[in-house]
Amino acid sequence: MVSITLSVPENLRKEMTLFPEINWSAIAREAIKKRIIMMKKFKEFTKDSTFTEKDALELGKKVSATAMKRHRK
Repeated sequence: MVSITLSVPENLRKEMTLFPEINWSAIAREAIKKRIIMMKKFKEFTKDSTFTEKDALELGKKVSATAMKRHRK
């Protein structure tokens, strides 16, 4: 197994020290594994898509505008 170094903010590290019984390396490994699985599924789901980042931004603006209108009512 290879080792990696993970940087966390000091306040998070202090919180982690409150639970010395937890194997934080195992937690990080599992989180990384889950993210890889999710990204592979996403990649497979979008592989044939013609939807561009520009399209996504435009759709996001429309959704935000609609949500704002509903919120103001």
